[in-house]
Amino acid sequence: MRINSKITSFIFRLLICGLAIVGLSACSLPTQPAIQATSWMVAPERSGAPRVPRTDYWLKIGTVSVAQPFAGRSLVYRLGDQRYEKDFYNIYSVMPSEMISFSERQWINKADIFAMAVGESNTFFPYYTLQASVDEFYGDYRTKPEAVVTVEFFLSASNGGKTNPIIGNNRYSKRVGLKDNTPAALVAGQQQALAEIFKEYEADLYKYAGNLPKPFGQ
Repeated sequence: MRINSKITSFIFRLLICGLAIVGLSACSLPTQPAIQATSWMVAPERSGAPRVPRTDYWLKIGTVSVAQPFAGRSLVYRLGDQRYEKDFYNIYSVMPSEMISFSERQWINKADIFAMAVGESNTFFPYYTLQASVDEFYGDYRTKPEAVVTVEFFLSASNGGKTNPIIGNNRYSKRVGLKDNTPAALVAGQQQALAEIFKEYEADLYKYAGNLPKPFGQ
C-alpha cells in the first residue's frame, strides 16, 4: 500500500515534537537531594570546683589512639559476638581520637591538678606526658542496648632513658544503658561513660601528681 506523502510528513513532525517534549521533561525533572549524614559530638565537661593544685609543672596531652573498627567517624554498632556495623549516616563531627583528646585536655585543665595541660601540637616540651588508648567505643545491641567505652591512660616522665618512664597506667571500662536504639541515645551514653572514666582517672592522676619523679636534669 502506498502511503500519502502528506500523512508521512505529518507523522514525522509528530515524532519530532514528541521527542522534543520528552527531552524537555527530562531536563525539568526534579533532582533528588544528596543524603546528608548527621554529625554528633561526644564532649563531656567537668563541673564542680577545681582541686587544690598539686604541681607547678605542665602536662602534655599526648596521642590518643583508638582501636579499629572504632577509629573512624562513623558510629559503630555491635550486633553479634563477631559482628560490628558502621553507620555512615550518623558520624562524629571529628575523628574520635581528636574528640576524646580535646575533651581530656579540657577536663584536666578544669581539674587544676597541673599548672597547665597543653595539646600535642604545642611547641613547649613539658616533662610529663599523658597518653591514652581507647580500646572500645561503640553501642552494644546484642541484648539490651548499651554504650561501651574502655580507655587506658599512660602517665610518663622525661628521664633521658635512664629508667622506665612510666609513672602509672590505669584502665577503665564503662557500660551505660540506653533509653532506646537511636544514635542520639548512643552518643549520650558514650558521653556519660567517658565522663565517668575521666572522673575516676582525675582522682588517680591527682595522687600521681602529689608524688611525681623529678624531671630529667633537675
